Amino acid sequence: MADMLLEARAVAKHFGGVKALRDVSLGIRRGEIYGLIGPNGAGKTTFFNCMTGLYIPDGGGFTFDGAPLLADAPHQAAERGIARTFQNIRLFGNMTALENVMVGRHVRTKAGVFGAMLQNAATRAEEAAIRQKAIDLLHYVRIEDRADDLAKNLSYGDQRRLEIARALATEPKLLCLDEPAAGMNATETEELRDLIDGIRRDGTTILLIEHDVKLVMGLCDRVAVLDYGALVIEDVPAVVQKDQRVIEAYLGA
Repeated sequence: MADMLLEARAVAKHFGGVKALRDVSLGIRRGEIYGLIGPNGAGKTTFFNCMTGLYIPDGGGFTFDGAPLLADAPHQAAERGIARTFQNIRLFGNMTALENVMVGRHVRTKAGVFGAMLQNAATRAEEAAIRQKAIDLLHYVRIEDRADDLAKNLSYGDQRRLEIARALATEPKLLCLDEPAAGMNATETEELRDLIDGIRRDGTTILLIEHDVKLVMGLCDRVAVLDYGALVIEDVPAVVQKDQRVIEAYLGA
């Protein structure tokens, strides 16, 4: 199990009488693209939220990079090396694309309140490094020409790319993407596929929630399927897409 970056053990989450997650156990290996799919309401985003500190599980827990993951706030998960995007884009609309990515570097910066006030040499050097890193990431996701544009004025596809750049600014070991292809046309989806594959080749493990089953099956190394909060199967795409339980979950018995 030494190659496991993240392990979930019997993770449960309840909202009143609704069991959103039912003892979900799975493992994500270093360097892979891992898909998490299932019908609407299956518990996929709830799993994301438990892992990244937005929710506290009611049972079970996570091990990340060889140590227990005790994140009860998003910044704690980010500090450990887990970054995420959201199903509904959450950018700072009245800030530029460059500024949005610079915000993502906050978790890796050292300057405190006094450094920001005094603007000493170390703080100025760090600020310059943050700006350059943000510029590099905008180039990486291919929207460097929109650096000075307000985030709210970017196209939908570019906003998705910007959110990924901001997440990468935290230097994650695990990048969690929540339906990044939602609302994209075929060309944008193919470009997104290339970007995700490139991120993995550059050394970042990826957890992908996505309704585009064709994208998931063609991109992911392994896939887990949730239905009614429970894990149905975890296997390679060729096995998952032929599993009768998966077919029934999507199409009905």
